[in-house]
Amino acid sequence: MHGLGNDFVVLDATRTPLVLTEAQLRFLADRHRGVGCDQILVIEGPHLPGTDFHYRIFNADGGEVEQCGNGARCFVRYVRDKGLTDKTEIRVGTAGGIIVPRLESDGQVTVNMGVPEFEPARVPFEAESRAPTYSLEAGDSSVEVSVLSMGNPHAVQIVADVEAAPVERQGPLIEGHRRFPKRVNAGYMEIVDRRHIRLRVYERGAGETLACGTGACAAVVAGRLRGALDPEVTVTTRGGDLGISWAGEGRPVMMTGPAVTVFEGEIPV
Repeated sequence: MHGLGNDFVVLDATRTPLVLTEAQLRFLADRHRGVGCDQILVIEGPHLPGTDFHYRIFNADGGEVEQCGNGARCFVRYVRDKGLTDKTEIRVGTAGGIIVPRLESDGQVTVNMGVPEFEPARVPFEAESRAPTYSLEAGDSSVEVSVLSMGNPHAVQIVADVEAAPVERQGPLIEGHRRFPKRVNAGYMEIVDRRHIRLRVYERGAGETLACGTGACAAVVAGRLRGALDPEVTVTTRGGDLGISWAGEGRPVMMTGPAVTVFEGEIPV
């Protein structure tokens, strides 16, 4: 499946438990020798009271992560198409908290991505106290970033031209920066106007992807906190557009976008 080109291998473990090693996960994600994907999504029965399902997210390097916005949209499309639920809105447990995706009548999917977290210790990020922005050393340069968690950590910087941004060179330096104990997703945001941004994201464990749902949420939150964006914003990624809305601190971020099934198959692991 994919959400704006951010692609996934989706595995149904609701009936039979599924345990894969990091080597097996990397094999599945390998675009030359396996299926090929940015992330692997494993659908499980509920772990928490009041939820309908649980899902686990593994990056292409085999590491498990807390949250994935584009994956959440694919998740609700999958469980509906497979007849695992007849609900159009479901509550899903993840390692980053509960999310609430909803299938819209036009086929788009809206996800309540939860309330952003800014306290450095909870991102996690090494800083003495919360600040609007932070200075990070990245190689031979210093960059100003907004740091927050959307269930997973993000460092967002504003650039003049997102196509000219040093994503491939600088992204890995920010992703593995010593001040982020669990690494971080590095976002590069170009503000077109108050209701439109362009975005590229170097995702931890996956590299640059065509779209990043949590990255789009984090970028809009960062832009709103800097007073540069309105509550409803179109985020243009290399894979297409997402609609993000955020009413302000203490409120959840809402994300709307597509989810597409590409093919189904079997592979020996």
